[in-house]
Amino acid sequence: MHTVAVLSLKGGVGKTTVALGLASAALRRGVRTLVVDLDPQCNSTATLEPADTEATLFHVLQKPTPENVRAAIAPSGWGEGVDVLVGAEEVEGLNHPDPGTNKLSRLETALAAVHDMLEEDEQPYQLVLLDCPPSLGQLTRSALVAADRALLVTEPTMFAVSGVQRAFEAVQAEREAHNPDLQPLGVVVNRVRPRSHEHQFRIDELRDIFGPLVMPVALPDRLAVQQAQGACMPIHMWNTPGAREVALAFNLLLARVLRSRSRRTRSVFAPPEEEVYEEAPEETPEDVAEKTTEEHTPPEAGPIGRPQFMEPHLP
Repeated sequence: MHTVAVLSLKGGVGKTTVALGLASAALRRGVRTLVVDLDPQCNSTATLEPADTEATLFHVLQKPTPENVRAAIAPSGWGEGVDVLVGAEEVEGLNHPDPGTNKLSRLETALAAVHDMLEEDEQPYQLVLLDCPPSLGQLTRSALVAADRALLVTEPTMFAVSGVQRAFEAVQAEREAHNPDLQPLGVVVNRVRPRSHEHQFRIDELRDIFGPLVMPVALPDRLAVQQAQGACMPIHMWNTPGAREVALAFNLLLARVLRSRSRRTRSVFAPPEEEVYEEAPEETPEDVAEKTTEEHTPPEAGPIGRPQFMEPHLP
C-alpha cells in the first residue's frame, strides 16, 4: 500500500483537484485506491459521492479501531476501484496546532487497520491518497506521519510558491521528528496557462529553488476540470478536448507516483554520497498514453525523465 500525502500550505491551489485527478487516473488504470478526506471542507467526499456511512474520519481520529475504520470507508460513486474514508466538518475541532505524538500517530494506526478489515479474497489497496487541508495542524501533520511520499501542489503565482517552500520545510521537519521514511515526491504545478509570461516566470523560479523536484508534467488550466467536479465525475469520463488533455497529464503524473513506490532513492535530506538503488524500469510517457487513451490521440508530450532528488536551495 503506497501512501501519498497531497498538500500545500496555501489554500485554493488545487490540492483536491490533484488528489481527485490521480484517483481518476488510478480508476482508469485499474489501481485500487483509497482517498482519505482530511480537509474539513470535505470537497473530495462531495465529489466522490460515497454512500452514507455510520462513522467518519472524525470518529477514526478519535479512536482508530478497525471497527471505526471499516464503518468510515465506503465505495465511491465513480465505480468499483476507488473508495473513500469519508471526511467530516467536525475534524476541524481536532486540528490542534501542537498535537502530541499520540494524536499524530492515529491516522497511521487507522491505515494499518485497513489491512485487517479486508476479506481474504479482497484486493488490497495499492494507492492511498491523503487530501490534506491548507494548514499545518494535526490533520496535515498526521498525514505526513502516515505517508510514504509527499506531493506538493502549487499554482504558478508568487504566494503559492511561498506556500510550497513552507510545505517543503514541514515535510523536512516531520521526517526528522516522526517519519524517517517520508520523502517528497515532487512539486506539481497546477492551473498553468502556457501563454502566460507570469506563469512561466514562476515555474522557472520553482525550478531554481527545487531543481528536478519540480514535476515535468504540469496541469493545464481547463474549464473541464471544474465541470467534471461539478458533475461529480472522474475527469477521464468528461469527454471534451480539454478534459482529455488534463486526463493525459494525470496519467503521466500517476505513472510517476507509482514508480516512486518501487524504487529506493537518495533522500533530498541525505548526504550526497549516499548510494542510490533502482529496482524497477521506467515506464515511458508513450507506454502510459497507449494504456490509458484508447479513443484519443493526445498531443505529443515531452519525456518525463527519471525522478531525481536533490537538496533545494531555499532562500
